[in-house]
Amino acid sequence: MAIIVQKYGGTSMADADCIKNVAQKVLRAKSAGKKVVVVVSAPAGMTDDLIRRAKQVTEKPTGRELDMILSTGEQISISLLAMAIQSMGEEAISFTSAQVGILTDGVHNKAKIEAINTSKILAELERDKVVVIAGFQGVTKDLEITTLGRGGSDTSAVALGVALEAEEVEIYTDVDGIYTADPRIVPNARKIDSISFDEMLEMAGAGAKVLHLRSVELAAKNNLPIHLRSSFTDTMGTYVVGEDTSMEKVFVRGVAHTTNNAKITIANLKHTSKNVAYLFHEIAEQHINVDVITQNYLTKDDVTISFTVTEEDFDRALALTKTLAEAIGAESVTGELGVAKVCVIGVGMKSTPGVAARVFECLANNDIEIDLISTSDINITCVINQSDYSKAVLAIHNEFDL
Repeated sequence: MAIIVQKYGGTSMADADCIKNVAQKVLRAKSAGKKVVVVVSAPAGMTDDLIRRAKQVTEKPTGRELDMILSTGEQISISLLAMAIQSMGEEAISFTSAQVGILTDGVHNKAKIEAINTSKILAELERDKVVVIAGFQGVTKDLEITTLGRGGSDTSAVALGVALEAEEVEIYTDVDGIYTADPRIVPNARKIDSISFDEMLEMAGAGAKVLHLRSVELAAKNNLPIHLRSSFTDTMGTYVVGEDTSMEKVFVRGVAHTTNNAKITIANLKHTSKNVAYLFHEIAEQHINVDVITQNYLTKDDVTISFTVTEEDFDRALALTKTLAEAIGAESVTGELGVAKVCVIGVGMKSTPGVAARVFECLANNDIEIDLISTSDINITCVINQSDYSKAVLAIHNEFDL
């Protein structure tokens, strides 16, 4: 059975005309001989509206009840799309994630998929129906509704693609592919035809919001191709695939950035492996994601550690870090909002010396101060002041003539 999984985001489901357009795309794939599973998001703006409604009742809704209300948005989308497909003369059936058995852990608002029962989906595909499934959500073994976090429908689609052994996952959105930089900042940014999983992981982790990070991780682990393309055109988009040798010829693939970060610094911490392990273990226990981490030796025994978190997690992370720092005898903890990351990414950097030097010189020539630096074989990340991020992205893009 040749199965393809298609995912449509909120802008693709925004109104009746958009939903009919999606239905036509789905049926074109079906007419080409594919068995089609469709994953959809809530209509554009609905998730934000549901959060707003919750906060009109209480400023701090519990995670469980927030998941209960947020999961309703996708139910509207799946039903309307199934109706649209049926009105065009084909059979379709809609399911919530709970109905088909997308099982997650119990972490509300940030759940992770643990297993998928494909029996009901495969049975409906055998009956030649289009199966439409709610993205972004799942259910625990105790039947508690959970959601996967922002962008979670991408992860739903890839997880279903893996479980169903699909040929590929097509992710439809309001952009027509992945670009060398954000076109709103760099007008001459170029669409990338093909990008490796490793590069896309770095791009997604560095703020390129076209694909959810966890979806790329899952696709890479299972070598499942993703085709990112526009809902509103029929042009080819960008394929995310395994690395091949030709990709190394392009040593810088793109420049990604993210704003709305914050930095936390712990000064004069007694440097022992136990102290560092304790610190980040306790932060992780509170489901706070830490990104860039740097360590500077002040003396042989004392270090200063800085790390970044999202602005969303900043207040919790700062309060927790102050408590932890006091417990292990650090001198002080400070926090800073208004931090940006600019990341230069490319698998060819592994075998091309001098890329870092060009990045640092480029930023220096544009009077942009670097606060923190983190590197890997295919990524150079600079943490800078948020007011400078547009200038930095444009300058680096021009430096490497992307």
